[in-house]
Parts: sequence; C-alpha cells; structure tokens
Amino acid sequence: MRTTLRVLGLVALAVQIAAAADEPPTVTSQEGDQSRIAVTVYNNGFGVVRDVRTITLPQGQVNVRFMDVASAVQPETVQIDAETAGGKLAVLEQNYEYDLMSPDKLLEKYVGKEVVLVQRNDYANERVPVKATLLSYNNNQPIYRIGDDIVVHRQREETLLPEIPENLVARPTLIWLLENGYEGPQTIIANYMTGGMRWNADYVAVLADNEKTCDLNGWVTINNNSGATYDNAQLKLVAGDVQRVRPERFALGAEVMMDQAMAAPAAARKSFAEEAMFEYHLYTLERPTTLKQNQQKQVALLEARDVTLDKTFRVIGSSYLYRNQQGSTIKDIKVGVYISFSNTVANSLGMPLPKGIVRVYKADSSGNNQFVGEDSIDHTPKDEEIELKLGDAFDVVAERTQTDYRKLGDQRCETAWKVEVRNHKDEDIDVELVEPLYGDWEVLESSLPYEKRDARTIVFSMPVAKDGTATCTYRVRVRW
Repeated sequence: MRTTLRVLGLVALAVQIAAAADEPPTVTSQEGDQSRIAVTVYNNGFGVVRDVRTITLPQGQVNVRFMDVASAVQPETVQIDAETAGGKLAVLEQNYEYDLMSPDKLLEKYVGKEVVLVQRNDYANERVPVKATLLSYNNNQPIYRIGDDIVVHRQREETLLPEIPENLVARPTLIWLLENGYEGPQTIIANYMTGGMRWNADYVAVLADNEKTCDLNGWVTINNNSGATYDNAQLKLVAGDVQRVRPERFALGAEVMMDQAMAAPAAARKSFAEEAMFEYHLYTLERPTTLKQNQQKQVALLEARDVTLDKTFRVIGSSYLYRNQQGSTIKDIKVGVYISFSNTVANSLGMPLPKGIVRVYKADSSGNNQFVGEDSIDHTPKDEEIELKLGDAFDVVAERTQTDYRKLGDQRCETAWKVEVRNHKDEDIDVELVEPLYGDWEVLESSLPYEKRDARTIVFSMPVAKDGTATCTYRVRVRW
C-alpha cells in the first residue's frame, strides 16, 4: 500500500511539472514601454485610446500583461495591431483583470486563512506579533480566532499578510495569450474605447461699445475620469452626434469663466487643426499634451476679433390668443434681446463650431467686463447664422390689447389686436413683433407691413424712437 501511494504521489508530481513546463511564459508591458499615445475624446462621454508600445516577446505562445490601461476600458472594443510582426503575431485569448487591490479586498481574500496581527504598544515602544486566523470580514470589521479565543478587531493593531492573492491586481491590466513568430523587439498597438472622458466647448464674446461687433474666444474643456494618465498624448476631439447602442452618462465639465477679452489677430486664430471626418468634425491639437487622471484641462479653440453682429429686440405672441376672447389688456410683456452673427470667413470666423455655451460680456464705464447673458449653440457648420438670446430688455416694455372678437361659426373666428411698445432707452430701436398664427389664417388689415416668415408666422417691424411709443394694429381671421 505504501509503495502504491508513493507511486501515485510521484505521478501527480510529474503531471504538475509537465503542466508547469507547458504554461506559456509571461511578459509584462508597462507605461515605460510606450513610444506614442493618442487620445480621441468624443463629446458624448467616451474616448478612443491608441497606445503604441515596443515589446520583445519570446517565440511561440506567450502571455502578455498589458498594464497601465484605463480602468474604464471597454474590453470588447480592444483591437491589437502588430505593426512590426504583421501576420507573425496572432491573438488567441484576451482577459481583462480589474479586481483592484484595496485593504478591504485583501482581507476578504484571506477569510479562513492564517495571518499575523501586530499589536502596538507605543508606551513601551513594542510591536508584538500574534498568529491568528481571519474568520470573517464584514462591514469593515474583521473577526479573528487567536488560540481558543474569538477576537473582534481592535484599534492599534496591524494585519500582516504573507502575499498578494492571485486574483487581485494593483492596476487594471489586459492579459493576452499571443502566438508569436517574430524574433526581436516589435511595435504593438492597442486601440480601445474607454468611458469616463468628455469634452465640451465654451465661448466668450465681448461686445464693443457700439454693440456692432464683438471679440469671440472659444475654449474646450476636457475631463478625464477614465482611470489612466496619458503623458504627451496626441489629442483629438470629435464633434457631432455619434450614435451608440448603449449610451453612457458621465459628469459634465465645469463652466469656463473669463473676465477679459484675449488679444487675437483680425482673422480667427486656432490651436486645433479642423477637418471633416465621415459626418462629423475632428479637431486635432497641434502639439502634444498630458491628460492626467481626474483632471480638467482647458485648451484654446479659437480667437476672433471684430466679428460683425446684429442686435434685435423681439416680442413673441402666442397662437392660442386667436381662438379666444381676451377680457383685458395683457401688460408687462417681455421684450427679448438677441444678437446674431454669421459664421463666415468674411466675418473673421468660418470654422465649424462645436456645440457649447456662449457667454457674453460688455465693458462698463470703468472698463470692467460685465456679464450680460448667455445661450447655447448646437454644432454649427461654417457659413451658417448663429443667434443668441441674452435676456429681456429692462427699458423696453410691451402690452397687447384685443380690440375686437367675432365668432364666425364652428371653429372659425375673427380678432383684432393692438400691440404697443414703449422705448425708455436714450436711443432709437427696431422691435420685431413675431405673431405665430393658428390653423387656416388670413390677415384682413394691418397698420404696418408684415413678412410671412413661414406657414404659421408673420413678423412686423416696429421702429420705436427713444423715449417714444410705437403701435401696431391688425385684424386676422382664423379657422381650425
């Protein structure tokens, strides 16, 4: 019997040795192997990383531990390019290890195992080691067996562990099983998508004293919460509405605030080279930059001076007014203030502008820039018009009176209106009266000419002298 057991033991040992001999060797690649790194950030919460490394691999099957990747990597998106080896390098398997080491996880892995407790006595300047078995670790509270006693964790004790458990890693790691037929150092490129990255554009416009032009500065704010730092990376930004099957949500970047206009040449000056890519636009920073983990970085996008703009005062009505009888004058109607400009080369711009917030300032009598309003813009191609609502005018008021109402039949009526605008500013202004009509309509008479802007909208232009009043009257018949 003893001979049989001894033979069986030798056989088992031989099987273990053979298995170990067949286990492929392991090569570890870290950030120091990088020769290039490129990051493309999308404005809907993710990024694409291109990590280029020089690695020497043994021939045959080999495990590669590709470390220092983003902890928010999406492993299913990883693509490996063998730039040097070509067809001599093949990927057989890929694993992603993200069970990162922490004090809690270390203790959880040692439940049921023997550890060493070091009891501290600072008065005697002593450290007394005691062997113990970790029975449980729940809610950050370990329970030990020391001899015949059950001991709940007490302060002023340290737990010594003999080794790091196999299933824990210090950093997120991609592990590849490769079949390598290339000899010598080779360049391997890992491309992958990662969450936790976002960028947004912000713009600052400073109005000239005459409010006929402005200086416009654009900034991009990049937030990196992907779980990795990208040193001296080539940075690209993609603007556009890219479809994703499972969109992810990440925190928006903080707002960009500025108090003073930045100097710029007459034409727009850009830090990013812009190009069309598929149905989107790609912005490439023309120098390398570092994106640190948990960092918000701001980079200048453009600077333009003397951008010509138009300022508009606007009163907007409502379509429901034309179906009902109004019993009293509608007072204190807000008069909106808008500015608009053309995104053209002739207007010192002409660059596709990513969506973002435009904040507008104007200098007061002492020369300090004061905030006068903000509005958001969508992705705007070149040669398109941009309009911003900055707020409501303080010194311009409007009121509306229904002067006549006639019900002509079922779902058919006729109404007459008087709209009065009073200008308390010390300058003449023009006010747009925008009336959204309803159903099948017809203007029967009006005191001012109007423009039919679309199938449901007419617009009156009302010049209003300083400290003066302008009135528009009209009659309209609607059927719905």
